[in-house]
Amino acid sequence: MLKDSLYYGKILLFGEYGIIQDSMGLSIPYTDFNGKLLFQQEPNGSTTSSNNQLKSFYKHLKKLDIDNSLPCHLNLENFNSDLDSGLYFDSSIPQGFGIGSSGAIVAAIYDKYCKKNKIRSSDNISNEDILRLKLIFGELESYYHGTSSGLDPLICYLNLPVLIKSKNNLGTVGIPNSNNGKGAVFLLNTGKTGNTQPLVQHFLERCKEEGFRNMLRNKFKKYNDASIEAFLKNEGKSLLKNVKSLSKVLYENFQPMIPKLYRKLWKEGIDSNAYYLKLCGSGGGGYMLGFTKDFEKAQSKLSGYKLDVIHRF
Repeated sequence: MLKDSLYYGKILLFGEYGIIQDSMGLSIPYTDFNGKLLFQQEPNGSTTSSNNQLKSFYKHLKKLDIDNSLPCHLNLENFNSDLDSGLYFDSSIPQGFGIGSSGAIVAAIYDKYCKKNKIRSSDNISNEDILRLKLIFGELESYYHGTSSGLDPLICYLNLPVLIKSKNNLGTVGIPNSNNGKGAVFLLNTGKTGNTQPLVQHFLERCKEEGFRNMLRNKFKKYNDASIEAFLKNEGKSLLKNVKSLSKVLYENFQPMIPKLYRKLWKEGIDSNAYYLKLCGSGGGGYMLGFTKDFEKAQSKLSGYKLDVIHRF
């Protein structure tokens, strides 16, 4: 019998790519989408496809186990037996949209099959345990992305906002309550999926260039970290000023991550000051994040696009 655990999506508000290079990051659970482990009652195309995907993940974990490189003690025998009984991940989290679809799967598998030295999720979890979980999840999720920070499964597992100060310094954090202000943080749906792995690979290749590393250190990190601090202090004016600068840096240096059809829209936001766009996850499609001081004005500029407000200020 499966316990009825829901694993929510996540939104990386700040820190995409930068957290690979030690910028700050802020990630929050996104409860509009979730997934859970179930057994197939009447198999259909999507449940069978999910079951097959989990079987591939199992084979990957089994190989790690044989090589003695599994980062935690998972009961793979039970996992395999459940897969034969029709286990699948029933999810409303869209894949390739930057909101943690693979992270939710990894969190669910760890939660169900880690029996020995399991780190339990709680409101008062220590920063040391959070760091250990992040490392475990990074290893497990690398099956999906090639390189994973482990952050997505971490947020899905804890279901709490997490502030990443650096690679080895992260903890849960309280975020300001949404209010009835005119300002908003919103999601813009591009309607097409992104593929994380080649984009992360492209980023890592660019990181070999001194000029790109300098840009990350002197521009990206500066505006990214300042945006996080302003958001957490609920300082709307400072938030928008820094997000605008961050949006420019992304536009100038992360073109492959911005879908071609949206580059003009991105630039129009910066030029008009009606809204500022940034990546949500690895980019290339899926959702983009938007920030605006006047959501109604942004809505009229972006009419024809599907927008979902996630925070008001």
